[in-house]
Amino acid sequence: MKKNFILIFFIFLSIIIFSQNVTLAKVPKQYSFEMGYRNVFGQSNFDNKATHGYGMLFDYAWQLSGLNGLKPAAYITVPMGYTVLMADDVDSKSIHMLNYGWTVRHELTKKSKIVPFLGYGLLLNNMRKTGTEGSLFGHQTQFDFGLNFNTNTRIKYFAKIQYSYTSYPQFNEPERIRLHYADLRVGVRF
Repeated sequence: MKKNFILIFFIFLSIIIFSQNVTLAKVPKQYSFEMGYRNVFGQSNFDNKATHGYGMLFDYAWQLSGLNGLKPAAYITVPMGYTVLMADDVDSKSIHMLNYGWTVRHELTKKSKIVPFLGYGLLLNNMRKTGTEGSLFGHQTQFDFGLNFNTNTRIKYFAKIQYSYTSYPQFNEPERIRLHYADLRVGVRF
């Protein structure tokens, strides 16, 4: 009885293993590094004047669609960025921001030399003011439009414009700090 059970078990297991034609494929990944200029064009409930700066960002992306080449590609990314806004006058302080979260990028065409894309994301944002103890923790919503410039190698260059909105709470204040940014960024993907 025990031998029959073991024999039936191995036959059943071998049918399961060998009857399926399983091909495991790795999802394509993409790394990006970008840097560029940031301009604060709107702010409320924030008395510090720091309206121009620079930033950089690294992200790690997984391709979600367009794997068979019939549709344009879409990616989900995990970005990590750092931005510095320089003080406009002697009464203001420079601002340093660390951000990270999730973004999604949709390419609008497939397999051409120049590929336009749209992106959007939700990020957490940690803001520090130079000379001030502590930091503010808020959220950042961003939207971007850009162009990928494909090459004959694995490296792609890109340029984009980006709009971001950030919101930070304030202690003992009913109103939140709200900042609106416009970025112009260039970078490389590989």
